Amino acid sequence: MAKVGKRIRAARAAFAGKENLPLEQAVELVKANASAKFDETVEVAVNLGVDPRHADQMVRGSVTLPNGTGKTVRVAVFARGEKADQAREAGADIVGAEDLMQEVMGGRIDFDRCIATPDMMPIVGRLGKILGPRNLMPNPKLGTVTTDVAEAVRAAKGGQVQFKVEKAGIVHAGVGKVSFAADKLAENIRAFVEAVQRAKPAGAKGTYLKKVSIASTMGPGVSVDVASATGNA
Repeated sequence: MAKVGKRIRAARAAFAGKENLPLEQAVELVKANASAKFDETVEVAVNLGVDPRHADQMVRGSVTLPNGTGKTVRVAVFARGEKADQAREAGADIVGAEDLMQEVMGGRIDFDRCIATPDMMPIVGRLGKILGPRNLMPNPKLGTVTTDVAEAVRAAKGGQVQFKVEKAGIVHAGVGKVSFAADKLAENIRAFVEAVQRAKPAGAKGTYLKKVSIASTMGPGVSVDVASATGNA
């Protein structure tokens, strides 16, 4: 425990007094102070000037990160027949219909992304209370309810991340690993923040992008200059 405490204190000291840094500088700081024994995920959090309780201020979407996430994504697809075959050929880990529904209802959720063909939604809809709280419910707006299941599977496997604003007005996602080169991480972060910016809802008033911060899994967070994070610096 003493070792962990010392590491955390050292990281906090390195971050002390540093805020609103240019993106590249913030990334270097996070990378330099990620000292866990595993390849930590770099996470970005964006504070938005929205109130998600109002339907016209809901923010959600997806973006394919240019350099991937560094994470192996397990994909489940609800489909039958030819579409099921296409999903398997594209690399889906689990493919099924009623049988897959029964597995999920039984508590077995061995996947990170869920995709469905439109005709499967009456079945998938019965799983809303299970998949919804886990942000796994297929949604047409996110491209996870689609007839092109092969492309959806490839996107999920190829670095696509989904985002949805939380009650506190924050959107966050993992955007790579600390082992990534700094420029690759910065590119991923900009792609994510720009996607959130494009998803600005009609009901948003005043400042939309209020704060951007990044951190590694076990490390402190540091705020990033918003203009730098959107490539407008």
